[in-house]
Amino acid sequence: MILITIAQKFLPVCSNIIVNFTCRTGSSDPYCIVKIDNEAIIRTATIWKTLSPFWGEEYTVHLPPYFRTVSFYVLDEDSLSRDDVIGKVSISKEVLTAKPQGKREYSYRVFTAFIRLLFYLHKLHLDLCLIALNTFAFVSRDLAKKDRNGASDPFVRVRYNGKTYESVVKKSCYPRWNESFEFELDETLADTGLLSVEVWDWDLVSRNDFLGKVLFNINKLQSAQQEEGWFRLGPDKSKHSEYEGTLGSLRLQLRLRDEVVLTSSHYKPLTELLSQSVGSQLNGNWPDFIMLIDETTTAESRQEVANNLVKLFLGQGLVKEFLDVLFKLELEKTTEPNTLFRSNSLASKSMESFLKVAGMQYLHRLLGPIINRIFEEKKYVELDPSKLELKEAGCAGLHRQQTESDIIQQSSSLLQSYLSELLTSILQSASYCPLLICQVFHQLYLRVQERFSDPEYWVKFIAVTSFLCLRFISPAIMSPKLFHLREKHADARTSRTLLLLAKAVQTIGNMDTLACCSKEPWMVCLQPAIQQGITQLKDFITKLVSCHKSEDLELQTRMSLQCGTMEKEGFLFLHRTKDKCMPMKSPFKKYCVTLSKDTLSYSRTQHSKKSSFISLPKIRAVEKVEEKCFGSANVMQIISSEDSGQQETLYLDCKSVNELNHWLSALRKACSHNTNTMSCYHPGIYKADRWSCCHQKEKSDPGCDKTRHGVTLQEWYDPLDADLEAQLIYQRLRSVKHAMRYCSINILGLYQKKVDGLSKLFSILQDLHDAHAAVEEEERSKNKNVFLELQT
Repeated sequence: MILITIAQKFLPVCSNIIVNFTCRTGSSDPYCIVKIDNEAIIRTATIWKTLSPFWGEEYTVHLPPYFRTVSFYVLDEDSLSRDDVIGKVSISKEVLTAKPQGKREYSYRVFTAFIRLLFYLHKLHLDLCLIALNTFAFVSRDLAKKDRNGASDPFVRVRYNGKTYESVVKKSCYPRWNESFEFELDETLADTGLLSVEVWDWDLVSRNDFLGKVLFNINKLQSAQQEEGWFRLGPDKSKHSEYEGTLGSLRLQLRLRDEVVLTSSHYKPLTELLSQSVGSQLNGNWPDFIMLIDETTTAESRQEVANNLVKLFLGQGLVKEFLDVLFKLELEKTTEPNTLFRSNSLASKSMESFLKVAGMQYLHRLLGPIINRIFEEKKYVELDPSKLELKEAGCAGLHRQQTESDIIQQSSSLLQSYLSELLTSILQSASYCPLLICQVFHQLYLRVQERFSDPEYWVKFIAVTSFLCLRFISPAIMSPKLFHLREKHADARTSRTLLLLAKAVQTIGNMDTLACCSKEPWMVCLQPAIQQGITQLKDFITKLVSCHKSEDLELQTRMSLQCGTMEKEGFLFLHRTKDKCMPMKSPFKKYCVTLSKDTLSYSRTQHSKKSSFISLPKIRAVEKVEEKCFGSANVMQIISSEDSGQQETLYLDCKSVNELNHWLSALRKACSHNTNTMSCYHPGIYKADRWSCCHQKEKSDPGCDKTRHGVTLQEWYDPLDADLEAQLIYQRLRSVKHAMRYCSINILGLYQKKVDGLSKLFSILQDLHDAHAAVEEEERSKNKNVFLELQT
């Protein structure tokens, strides 16, 4: 399994974007498309009216081992015409493997595609010492879509020694030329002669568009005798774009992880040892193992280690015990109550990860209504006099301009209204907060109360609010898209309103109104509402930490952690076809589509008793459809086989590219264990007795593009994969093995019994290393046998 993590901190930042020549405002509306090879898997939100956008979005993508490149397209959104491409960065797997982690700045580059060429060399007329070059069987894929119909009219141009041949295939991004061109070789050009193969998009009205080219050295072809494979189309370096050097740059952080996940039995000793380190039966004899992990975890890797540990212990049912050990370790280090849980320690990062994994549904129910209200109202809200803009606020009446005091008073009233609604939602949320979160906060509350027992201290309340308000609710208010509360980023006006509301929530979470007003005196107008909010929040925490005592089974069921269900539901436009050709008119009808554990069902209404379904094990491929087929870039196809062997295709039309990618990813994950999957497919449709993508005549002809079963997008609601988390923890512990040994002896001073426990850990790590080595050796042997069979 290969995972690429595109980090939130650095994805992506653009600078100095070229202004689109059709844009009269002197700015662009940029968004970013991330493609794996040639499949768009991610679309960021559009940042309006800027030349230096910051998206700040984070994604983890699961990839098959054979992927080639990760590409980032920056486009300018246009509501009236096709979106304009500003630039592109393409990063190969080799580059990622050489430097698997790190931030870099890339300049935009030209487009790439692939062309498949088969070359044969043979000698003719030996008495005249002439050699003929024969090129034939041209096949191309993944060409850029240059026409408005979402396709191209590609023609190939082959040049050598002043002689040129051309051939055109209309309306296809997967052309098959299947032609042969013959050249006479010039002996005087044996060392310097180049064979040029160019691909262009033919256009009847305007100039032809250049798609790319490949250059072959004749001398190398003579020594190889035959060259076959997919070759990347490169830019025409002899021609320079008028925008070259001015297209801007893209700042990214990519991490490539190539992991071989073994069977569960290999990880059982490691998970058992980790479980024992937090188990209550040890009575504190061996929590030093978690302490060792804490001491040897660097600041850069702390968030990742916390994520892996939290998910592993969630799967083992021991996350409460794990967090309790971290709470005790943190409290032992803390002398001042004001600094408790304020650093980015392993305890703080683990608690933050736990809330995101276990509390996302709770957060959506809590914040969804107020966030939607702010987005829909789009009111101008500003309390800081230095940032007031009178023209943004508009007029109070027909001819009366609003004054600064009018705007501040109106803004204060609006913020108090938003804050009051939010606090009411927080108070009511104690009844539906997940039981596991209540138990963890109860444990935290008790530990802090034991450590700082002075009744004057509010530390036990602040310890809870520091996680709930400062690290969970407030960040979600400021960036609702990053917490999946909205599909798009807020505009400048809405973003300012969200920021002011988040500041108020942070002040309530700190339970100190004076500190806030001294730093930002313009927040004084909110002081009565904030003071009332502090009282309400104390009552809420008291109620929240008492929920763990509830014996009401119905309440426990309602509050239980719902993590990782496979179900997905939504209204999509659908068309089903068997052996029928596609009709001329749009065949799509609206259905409610539901993905469950075993089936994909669809019906005309949400609760209809009459529905059709496809059994998930019968699905052979889940792929995208070319835009030109239905006039939409958001259509996917589900290819399945019936008991009779007949193949059936279901087409689904989604509202947006993000909805398309979410359904693609969910279906591919649900069918990940299917055995009868296809290796290639047709991205077009069969219409007028031929495939629209490659123009093959028979419906049973093999596909012209490879399937992408392994390309999936990790979602917050995905099921926990205990084996993957154990594998990632194993890799982490193995990398700090020497640091753990040093720390155990020189810092913690472990006695003999605990040193024996550490030796057991190192023995488990060695066994896992040997198991990985055996798997790698088996793969090498298998590949070697395949190669020998091909040779014979």
